[in-house]
Amino acid sequence: MKKQKRDLHHRAYLRGYRAGMAGRSKGLSIQYQESARPDWLAGWREGREDMWNGLSPVEGTHKTFSLVH
Repeated sequence: MKKQKRDLHHRAYLRGYRAGMAGRSKGLSIQYQESARPDWLAGWREGREDMWNGLSPVEGTHKTFSLVH
């Protein structure tokens, strides 16, 4: 049975969230297509906010995992 690919926009959001939690620059969003860039930036903003609020990377990983399911 084949796995369904996740939605491009959802995948961009998750990767942006992880980049935000890691403290990476939002300039990394240029590697995404024009249609997925806003999703990456939204994830990045939420990741940065969680980082600033004291959420640890492990807790952030659990949060992104719960977003997938």
